[in-house]
Amino acid sequence: QVQLVESGGGLVQAGGSLTLTCAASGRTFSRYPMGWFRQAPGKEREFVAAITWTGLTTYYADSVKGRFTVSRDNAKNMAYLRMNTLKPEDAAVYYCALHSGDRFGSVYRLQSGYRYWGQGTQVTVSS
Repeated sequence: QVQLVESGGGLVQAGGSLTLTCAASGRTFSRYPMGWFRQAPGKEREFVAAITWTGLTTYYADSVKGRFTVSRDNAKNMAYLRMNTLKPEDAAVYYCALHSGDRFGSVYRLQSGYRYWGQGTQVTVSS
């Protein structure tokens, strides 16, 4: 069983930066891809970023490309989402999730392939 615990959310002014952390328990963490999703009020959960188990390949939603950076440290069972130049539309509950690994390169945007999910951390962006 894998458990994911997110932290680092909070209130930040537009244009500022914030780093989210995902701490994973379970020995299989380092062998599976993972992703970040977010859900804003009144909207469905959407894909934000993803990373392969090696950390060599990353994927980003067009809306965050160039501003967000996903990374991981398998030795520490940790994953990160660095968010720069935050915009009001970035405000949401952010979730980290661990993927099954099946056809990840083709389905990384889809929620259905992610087996474990964190509880979410709130990011609020003020203007």
